[in-house]
Amino acid sequence: MSDVVLVADDDDDILLLVTTRLKRDGFEVVAARNGIEALALAEEHVPRVAVLDVGMPGLDGIEVLTAMRGVEALEHTRVMLLTAKAQESDVRRGYDAGADAYVKKPFSPAELAAKVKELYDGAR
Repeated sequence: MSDVVLVADDDDDILLLVTTRLKRDGFEVVAARNGIEALALAEEHVPRVAVLDVGMPGLDGIEVLTAMRGVEALEHTRVMLLTAKAQESDVRRGYDAGADAYVKKPFSPAELAAKVKELYDGAR
């Protein structure tokens, strides 16, 4: 497992906001704009933490998470889902798929960064 944080979101503004904040906090970040790219980067970099938007084209964040959980090298990657889908059933679906955290949009960049740090520090 590397010390990289993977961030995947199809909204360029959110992707820039999250990656800039995490880099400012000292994280090494790789970024993806869709689920297929996110999965490829996850397999290439074996990130310590992945922040995945649920509503991405190609593969959505839950599909990426499910695929990651099926790859032995990625089994210890901590995954945060980031989404505007805030209903209890959506949250449950994310946790059932193996998410370690679920952050609802809109979000505070400082709170998101703190949660990433918590996941990062807790990753094996």
